[in-house]
Amino acid sequence: MTDITDDIAEEISFQGFEDDCRLLGNLLNDVLQRELGPDFMDKLERTRVLAQSACNMRMAGIEDTAELLEKQLSAELSKMTLEEALSLARAFSHYLNLTGIAETHHRVTKARGSANLSKSCDDVLNQLVQGGISPADLYDTVCKQEVEIVLTAHPTQINRRTLQYKHIKIAHLLEYNDRPDLGHEDREMLIEDLVRELASIWQTDELRRHKPTPVDEARAGLNIVEQSLWRAVPHYLRRLSNALKKHTGKPLPLTCTPIKFGSWMGGDRDGNPNVTAKVTRDVSLLSRWMAVDLYLREVDNLRFELSMNQCSAKLSGLAREILEKEKTLDDWHETRSQQSSLGQFKNYSNHAPPLPTQLPAGADLPSCAEHNDMKTHYPRLDVPGTEFKPMNRQGRQDSLREFSLDTSKLSIKTHGNDNANNSGNGQSVVTPRGTASSSSQLLLQRRQFAESQIGRTSFQKLLEPSSSQIPGIAPYRVVLGDVKEKQCSGSGILGDGRLADLIRRVATFGMVLMKLDLRQESGRHSETLDAITKYLDMGAYSEWDEDKKLEFLTRELKGKRPLVPPTIEVTLDIKEVLDTFRVAAELGSDSLGAYVISMASNASDVLAVELLQKDARLAVAGELGRPCPGGTLRVVPLFETVKDLRQAGSVIRKLLSIDWYHDHIVKNHNGHQEVMVGYSDSGKDAGRFTAAWELYKAQQDVTTACNEFGIKITLFHGRGGSIGRGGGPTHLAIQSQPPGSVMGTLRSTEQGEMVQAKFGLPQMAVRQLEIYTTAVLLATIRPPQSPKEEKWRKLMDEISQISSTTYRTTVYENPEFLAYFHEATPQAELGCLNIGSRPTRRKVSTGIGHLRAIPWIFAWTQTRLILPAWLGVGAGLKGICEKGHTEDLRAMYKEWPFFQSTIDLIEMVLGKADIPIAKHYDEVLVSESRQELGAELRRELLTAEKFVLLITGHEKLSENNRSLRKLIESRLPYLNPINMLQVEILKRLRRDDDNNKLRDALLITINGIAAGMRNTG
Repeated sequence: MTDITDDIAEEISFQGFEDDCRLLGNLLNDVLQRELGPDFMDKLERTRVLAQSACNMRMAGIEDTAELLEKQLSAELSKMTLEEALSLARAFSHYLNLTGIAETHHRVTKARGSANLSKSCDDVLNQLVQGGISPADLYDTVCKQEVEIVLTAHPTQINRRTLQYKHIKIAHLLEYNDRPDLGHEDREMLIEDLVRELASIWQTDELRRHKPTPVDEARAGLNIVEQSLWRAVPHYLRRLSNALKKHTGKPLPLTCTPIKFGSWMGGDRDGNPNVTAKVTRDVSLLSRWMAVDLYLREVDNLRFELSMNQCSAKLSGLAREILEKEKTLDDWHETRSQQSSLGQFKNYSNHAPPLPTQLPAGADLPSCAEHNDMKTHYPRLDVPGTEFKPMNRQGRQDSLREFSLDTSKLSIKTHGNDNANNSGNGQSVVTPRGTASSSSQLLLQRRQFAESQIGRTSFQKLLEPSSSQIPGIAPYRVVLGDVKEKQCSGSGILGDGRLADLIRRVATFGMVLMKLDLRQESGRHSETLDAITKYLDMGAYSEWDEDKKLEFLTRELKGKRPLVPPTIEVTLDIKEVLDTFRVAAELGSDSLGAYVISMASNASDVLAVELLQKDARLAVAGELGRPCPGGTLRVVPLFETVKDLRQAGSVIRKLLSIDWYHDHIVKNHNGHQEVMVGYSDSGKDAGRFTAAWELYKAQQDVTTACNEFGIKITLFHGRGGSIGRGGGPTHLAIQSQPPGSVMGTLRSTEQGEMVQAKFGLPQMAVRQLEIYTTAVLLATIRPPQSPKEEKWRKLMDEISQISSTTYRTTVYENPEFLAYFHEATPQAELGCLNIGSRPTRRKVSTGIGHLRAIPWIFAWTQTRLILPAWLGVGAGLKGICEKGHTEDLRAMYKEWPFFQSTIDLIEMVLGKADIPIAKHYDEVLVSESRQELGAELRRELLTAEKFVLLITGHEKLSENNRSLRKLIESRLPYLNPINMLQVEILKRLRRDDDNNKLRDALLITINGIAAGMRNTG
């Protein structure tokens, strides 16, 4: 049913799937029987049976009977009280969520139990070797591959995090239920656990009552790392290494990782005033802190796994060298920063705490095993809150000087053999050495201050480790990598377990887990430079033509002085832009990834950011008295609208023809240019088909432009979850890119509900990482075919032209469309969901143009018309077929991967659309004068279906994906009634807009439909 699970092409066992759905459904019925009583359950069952009967009639082609049953169902739902409607919507929503959990579980089970898994590392490497690729070339290509998956906070995750966790627990219980050795008593206990979870879910509020902050969104992204990716990455890399060793004779190097992760959570400020410079700094600090905590947990476990008491002389010597260097550096830092005032803390930091008296959680499990309780038994460092501000050097010394008066009376104990005073709780305890008459309040203050200083000192030490004495090798690499390499003969297998996994985690996640991208709209940079040039009496930057802007920007970039005077007075919006660049200079490329410019359209948009970045780095370096940390950020233009996509190649050529910029790319970015293409706004601008074709051509043009200047290209794909925003199966999407555009490098966003669906469970995450790896590998070694004939490109241009004209005529030029959109969909009410920190519109406007792509698609998905993904396609295909090119289109479908994937995705959407449900929305909610517009749109949908089937040769939609078809049909008895309830609630709410209970009921139906459709926007 979903765009996302089709990433995993394996069929599921429908017998097992249906058994689990039946089990979960019956247990939920038991909970509802107790909670709501038998009368409600009778109504619920009658509703389900009516909906099921109507679906059966439609599938059998008995349309008249189906329509009668649907009218009867609608009439009965309209007579329900608000309380009954709310309970029914909640119940059916939970049924759909449980069905989704069972589906995901069986996909994981199928993947785990398959000996020859399609698109796995082993499968694809075997194909390539058998196809004549030399093992040496294959090994080299895999080791050089660079894929980055960027998690974003786009507001499409409908479920609260509380419910997501409960759903994960149910998935684990289903997995446990599959064990063949489960005894009768154990199974009874498992059933009790399931009932307990279902009762808890029913009594949990499904709705977010407050909007999340950007820091909340970042925390959710980091939780995905902690709960899933942290365990999945080593397991995935082991599978890749084993496959490489099997087919090339060499394993994957320990510090080589083909996939890394980035984030926009806390960095994406495009149209979101809630993401500020302070938020970016806080999120970066939070990410580093979580990384430290995760690494400390692993080291806890390693202390037990590496329990050997003998080693080679080389390893012993290396250990002594490391300890001596650390001691020397510790003494140097101690003398320089604290003198002799904190002798007690020096003793604490110079001597490692004794081994704990009990095993840390999970120490007995392999590192790739699942275990949720990963708490450390060492003194934990509390993460600084948002109010935490590092002291400046003078301030810290003053504080320490004040505190040094009393430190002689304090000592710090950690748990060990002598744990009588701390009750074995593993917490640092401060005890007085002097008399017992000290006041408890003073003691508490001293203890809190001592612990805060230790926390800050340890945190700083972990985040900024001492430089290695071995050139080119980081200190963590010395400790982890060289220890493994220098183990005594015969003991190498010990290093291939948790230690190897830890080294691979360091290579993948570094010290920040996910580097944070910054994103801002190009217009904000122009406004900033306009304010600066006016302040300096240089004129109005915004009024200059492109050539004058480039001349000014290039001249300033070549200069050595800062442009922005420290005393400049600007508006708050301009100040926020300047503050963002300052934070970027302070954090540097060690913590941050790229600076993405949305709505980029000219070369000056890129140089403007380069200048503001350079200026901030000069200012910060001047204050620090040393260069800024890390390097400059990559500046990435994002081409989104059709107009900008068509000019993308010209913009890149113009940039690379500027000597300063070309030299900058070669010198500071290793000759690598990154370009982002946006799927969402281009689709909203011209329709999905035209957007797909313009994106294809833009990628070709940008790749050619970079090749002309000897620059490597990395394309960054801004794909959403739904097909209308570029979503769909990952493998299919990558395999249909223009040849030469994927040369071992790729960046791609994963957004909203896709993050949880693809990476929420470790097993699913491993599979997704394999699919990314193998798809990019195939696209690099065996690029997809170009159009065989130039005629095919001309036909695509013609289809695109007709499709775009039809789409824009309907959406932007029909004066009735906007009113129809507001009447026929729950778009106006979507803002009450509180699923994201950013506004639904970039600017204050009621038009379609400034509405973001997510609510645009979200609204049409709710009504099951899914208009943005297919509007215009039928007209385009019909126009070409009527000119006699049907056989050409069939040939294109069979022989051109790009065209095939485009048509297949449209077919998938058409299979999920539902004309009778969409018609019901119109009949009840839309003014009579606008109902003809709805009828016309439904006729367009039928036209698209007719010509897609004509080109593919399929007799019915989704014929090539029967598993998907069956999953869709299994949900309809629950999904259709929720749609009808939504229509009834919308009708009532529009008469009584202040009724909060009605609004809650509407939001519940929105959640339920999103669960049934398995995506939102």
